[in-house]
Amino acid sequence: MKIKSLMVSNPITITEKASVSDAVEVMKKNRIRHLPVVSNGNILKGFVTLADLKVGLIPALMQDISLSDLIVKNPLTVEPEDDIEKVAQIIYKHKISGMPVVKNGKLVGIITETDILRTFIEMMGFLEATSRIDVVIGDKAGSFKKALQIIYDINVGVVSVGIMAQDSKKKIYYFRLTPCDIMSVKNALEKGGFEVVSVME
Repeated sequence: MKIKSLMVSNPITITEKASVSDAVEVMKKNRIRHLPVVSNGNILKGFVTLADLKVGLIPALMQDISLSDLIVKNPLTVEPEDDIEKVAQIIYKHKISGMPVVKNGKLVGIITETDILRTFIEMMGFLEATSRIDVVIGDKAGSFKKALQIIYDINVGVVSVGIMAQDSKKKIYYFRLTPCDIMSVKNALEKGGFEVVSVME
């Protein structure tokens, strides 16, 4: 999935000439936490977050501290055609909450951790009425395909599949299924030689 389909296009921006209090007011008024800083032609000059502004607000009121003193200059950026995995990795690695999206040096959007989380939730079907079953799938060739076929054979739809990250040598897959008699799925998988770790209606 490309970032261009998830980003907020034409985001609210501010210039370096604005004051710290101006930037805070823009964020409060628009209920946003990230503010790209641009120059003429929408050229990205920096990036500032609400957390940055809160830290600098009191000093700015007491002495000559400008917005340019608080912004992150040359921030990490991504491009519209980048994959969502790339931005997720950057945000996680650098512990940041959002990034400007640029094309040819110009700001075209912004993407945040909230956008990524919302997409992940939608992709995994967490907001739908589903059942879930966690199954130990060995490394033997064809094991995953066999488990999937067992589920399909009892006319149950698969919404999403994931693998739990853990230290154990056991590879546990979780299957999110359309609402069903989850115990019949459990029994069928166990009859097929699989270990079922847990089930959830």
